[in-house]
Amino acid sequence: MTPRKGATAARRSKARKRPAAMAATSVVLDASTGASLQTQLMEALRAAIVAGRLAPGTRLLSTRAMAEQLDLSRNTVLNSYARLLEEGYLEGHLGSGTYVARELPERTVSSGRVDVARPTPGHIPGISRRGRAVATLPDLRLSAPGIPPSQLAFRMGTPSIDAFPSDLWGRLLNTRWRRSWGDLLQRAEPAGHPPLRRAVADYLATSRGVRCVPEQVIIVNGAQQAMSLAAQVLLDPGDAAWVEDPGYFAYRGALVAAGATLVPVPVDEEGLDVEAGKRLGPDARLAVVTPAHQFPLGVAMSEARRQALLSWATRSDAWIVEDDYDSEFRYEGRPLLALQGMAPDARVLYIGTFSKVVSPALRVGYMVVPEPLVDAFTAARRFADGHTPVVEQAVVADFLNEGHFSRHVRRMRVLYGRRQEALVEAASRELGGRLDVAPLHTGMHLVGWLPEGEDDRAATARVLQAGVLTQSLSAFRVQSRGRGALLLGYACVPEDRIPEGVRMLARALR
Repeated sequence: MTPRKGATAARRSKARKRPAAMAATSVVLDASTGASLQTQLMEALRAAIVAGRLAPGTRLLSTRAMAEQLDLSRNTVLNSYARLLEEGYLEGHLGSGTYVARELPERTVSSGRVDVARPTPGHIPGISRRGRAVATLPDLRLSAPGIPPSQLAFRMGTPSIDAFPSDLWGRLLNTRWRRSWGDLLQRAEPAGHPPLRRAVADYLATSRGVRCVPEQVIIVNGAQQAMSLAAQVLLDPGDAAWVEDPGYFAYRGALVAAGATLVPVPVDEEGLDVEAGKRLGPDARLAVVTPAHQFPLGVAMSEARRQALLSWATRSDAWIVEDDYDSEFRYEGRPLLALQGMAPDARVLYIGTFSKVVSPALRVGYMVVPEPLVDAFTAARRFADGHTPVVEQAVVADFLNEGHFSRHVRRMRVLYGRRQEALVEAASRELGGRLDVAPLHTGMHLVGWLPEGEDDRAATARVLQAGVLTQSLSAFRVQSRGRGALLLGYACVPEDRIPEGVRMLARALR
């Protein structure tokens, strides 16, 4: 029977609305090559995308179907997809699936032809061993393609952009420019804008108990540059440096770039285990710690551990780098005294930043160095990049001197306290048995503990596909092992969006 014209047209219309055909799984995996199956799958899919065999917009098989057809674990496929999502080769659509990105990363296109997307790190030509070591460090920054950063829960390390005092900042900028634009266009001092150095010294003395004069304050482009300068000035290639395990991954890059030998030191409920550090790295020249609010576990270093660490540095002729990255946000009790202020001759370099309090785009940080090191750090700052942009320094100085910074911190402390409460409440209601989220007295993130034996990296990949951004605790571990967890940043998530973010997280964890 000849089909009716109306029915034929309807079928054609329906066909046009269907998503592009799913990827064929003509992928050859060979366990004898030495490369992991996850790496082989990821590279095979990437190569097919770059070569055009998988066209933009093509919908991939679901992770379950791909795993079944290739006889792989689902976690292997999840992690491969997550890495390609992170690199920009894939994009996820909520409720629809995973697709080849409509626009491929720019690095895949050169001179009108398709090039290899990324060279194998071990075969980068013409670079030093230190350069190769830095190039092969993992990049833990995650993003969900197709979803604006402002709509993502639960991004780590980001303050509340929606509560940024934009009108006030604009007025300060305009006023400062009108008053002193000629001075602001001159070459600045490497150590920083003098009014800002004085303002930082005054603020730290009253709020954190830091012992310093303005001449000891060095203004830098964020805490990461401060760590790079510390590694450059204090360490020779091959010197050992203690790092917290788990700990902040970006500082490892600065140490590796300086040629340091990393000594991962375990962290427990009292903070860095100093005695373990002595056993593991008895000749270390540097220890990098986050004593007020350990990243990522959130514990505070005990008084006994603090005294032990200071004594070790004195006896060993070593240095301590204290990263005080978000101590402003303490919700119960009095702020803990900075390690740097506990002794008049403490061998401590103190690092702080405005990025966590004001905006991550404001690349203005500071370090307080012992007086004998001021000249060396000023010279290193001069040869690094000259100085931090002066206009931003001048506005931050006004923000501090006119009392706006302290008022902003107080407002954010209240706001973040409410957001933490909302996250804990929603987690207890929606995530029972899947994620154990307990409140903390300070900081901008919480640790959500998974059931024993569950892979937190695979869980991170699942929730990323669902449009929720978290970090796995394992990603910050070097040698330590233990229960898996997800790190949930709440500072940047409005209260009314936290429940939906938790529900999306719960659905992904099922």
